[in-house]
Amino acid sequence: MKFVADEGLDLPIVKALRAEGHEVFYIKEEHPGFSDEDVLKIANQKGDILITSDKDFGELVYRLKQIHSGILLIRLSGLRPKEKAVVISAAIREHGADLQKAFAVINKSHVKIRK
Repeated sequence: MKFVADEGLDLPIVKALRAEGHEVFYIKEEHPGFSDEDVLKIANQKGDILITSDKDFGELVYRLKQIHSGILLIRLSGLRPKEKAVVISAAIREHGADLQKAFAVINKSHVKIRK
């Protein structure tokens, strides 16, 4: 799958996804300091799913009605980056087909997907 990883996403998560064969465009490597609106624009232009831990993207999508190619919001506080990578990778393997054009939230116990 193809993802745009927001700047705040931990590097071990990006590395784990790449190691599993996913294509990951990491904002921190390519365009550090970009606004949320610009990050969302990049994800949309590429047609990629945005992975972020920033709840502001929920506001952009639901309150401001911004279009998106899919957003994966990570809510895994208390876990180390490598533990987060394991949870995220498992969720992508299990729900990958359902993530496109959806707003999904991953937490420790489940994945909530809204189309």
